[in-house]
Amino acid sequence: MRYPVSIVLWATVAIAGCTPSLEDRVSATRGAQFFSDNCAVCHGADARGTDVGHPSGIRPPDLTLLSQRNGGTFPTIDAMATVYGPAYHESRGTYMPRFGMGDLGPMVVVEIEDGIGTPVPADLVALNEYLQLIQR
Repeated sequence: MRYPVSIVLWATVAIAGCTPSLEDRVSATRGAQFFSDNCAVCHGADARGTDVGHPSGIRPPDLTLLSQRNGGTFPTIDAMATVYGPAYHESRGTYMPRFGMGDLGPMVVVEIEDGIGTPVPADLVALNEYLQLIQR
């Protein structure tokens, strides 16, 4: 049975006895702040893409439609891979910055696939939580 990343993450945090500061670090609130600081310049404050001049001439995608474009299911792995890069970026020829080359916070273990714990940077988990909340 597949569980949303958030449910498994919170269970992992509770079981591990992590401090509240780590729980805050992976919250949708933290993800909204990360988005505002790092993503809104291209995707807009509302995450629907902007017409700002990009070197590619391509409008950034509307991030509120990720689930809709994925048959109604939020594409957790794809969304995280897109932000993290760089192998993903090179294979798709995207103009996204390679956030994985920077500091995305401490690693937390989340179950992305059944029974498989995967270490993921906290800011990436938080951003994923926020993006799930803003889907329409």
